[in-house]
Amino acid sequence: MSDKQKTIAASVHIEGIGLHTGNISTITFKPAAENTGIRFTRVDLQGKPVMVAEYRHVMGTPVRGTSIGSEASPVHTIEHIMASCLGLGIDNLAIDITNNEPPILDGSARPFTELLASAGLKELNADRQYLELKEPVIYESGKTRLAAYPDDKLSIECTIAYDHPYLKEQKLTFVLSSDGFINEIAPSRTFCFDYEIEALQSKGLARGGDFSNALVVGIHGIRNPDSALRFSDEFVRHKLLDLLGDLYLLQKPLKARIVAVRCGHNHNINFVKQIAKASHVAVHEPEITQPSAPGNVRESGKNFPEDKKMQEAQPAAEKVFDINAIQKTIPHRYPFLMIDRVVITEEMKKATGYKCVSGNENFFQGHFPGNPIMPGVLIVEAMAQTACVMLLSQPAFKGQYAYFMSIDAVKFRRPVFPGDMLEMKIEALRLRERGGKVRGEAFVNNVKVTEAEFMFVLADKEG
Repeated sequence: MSDKQKTIAASVHIEGIGLHTGNISTITFKPAAENTGIRFTRVDLQGKPVMVAEYRHVMGTPVRGTSIGSEASPVHTIEHIMASCLGLGIDNLAIDITNNEPPILDGSARPFTELLASAGLKELNADRQYLELKEPVIYESGKTRLAAYPDDKLSIECTIAYDHPYLKEQKLTFVLSSDGFINEIAPSRTFCFDYEIEALQSKGLARGGDFSNALVVGIHGIRNPDSALRFSDEFVRHKLLDLLGDLYLLQKPLKARIVAVRCGHNHNINFVKQIAKASHVAVHEPEITQPSAPGNVRESGKNFPEDKKMQEAQPAAEKVFDINAIQKTIPHRYPFLMIDRVVITEEMKKATGYKCVSGNENFFQGHFPGNPIMPGVLIVEAMAQTACVMLLSQPAFKGQYAYFMSIDAVKFRRPVFPGDMLEMKIEALRLRERGGKVRGEAFVNNVKVTEAEFMFVLADKEG
């Protein structure tokens, strides 16, 4: 076959229970015309809404699966289907689904891959379009790092690392091919740690999970009655499988060399958005992100005229600081760098910080086993670091440290869990040449979780 777009030759269907919702659904795969992409149709809903499987339609903050659509018509946990399409070279596919989540089946992509392969592939008239990089794209958040480098094919070097007695570190390099995907990646099953199950179920997740569709990892090994692994490194293979599925939300097969360390769905989607932006693909950003290069001026604001040094600061402008710009501005580093992005909305006055709370955060090991909750003092620290970026980004304060003097009016309203996106709004109440007072509020999904006021003093690094 030449390098033309492809769909399947005949309709096929399968039924089963959804991993997280526990809902039964039937999913039907049907041939689709060229240049239509992968589309899901909720045939159980009035109007039969159609969702294109692309990064712009991803819902919320992905944690244990990637969902597209809206609150009224979601389709959850689509990554195994998307990976199967990429692995088989399917560009266009119509997917009818009778509920809000596809079947999890055996926890791998193998049943989908075998079903689609049994339908046969049909070549279409249009040429296949690839997404090619002109320069590297790098995403970093905490211990997670995803990098894409220009290449003439898609290859992935994936590393996972856990502080766990049984499952520690695994690494795999894979070059995409249909045969390789079918035999080496598709059979790998989803997994979780035994101490996570109760926490997942308390959040309404894993309602359809059991030993038949997920590997459960305990201190001494696999807890499934049939504990045989399909591969000795099945865990990293499944992480790579999920990453392939999320990458295909770019709508075109990517040509790049990917190096992924501690990847997960939320990080994968943020990485995909960066690739799309670098490749000049239109990016739909939620209101809280609005990425731009650090230093881009969007609108004028006000100087804070408390004293002469403040007045001599740079003219007010909205600026966005990614992880690299943050590390150039403040001295904090892993494991105590608590912010991933900062937007200065009003120079020397207001800023918003963002923290993707990963399940891999080191503090979750002891706070608390089986019920991971982000320590409240670290939320306050994240707010303070946001304030530091707002202040220390000014040339007048370069080469200084900010130290706490006092913390007042602290309230912890709701816990923060792995998978949450912290949004921290900072406002300067009083600023002077050698210190000031700041108010911070932290939110998850627009619900306030923490608030505090803190005073700080500025000192030279040498002091």
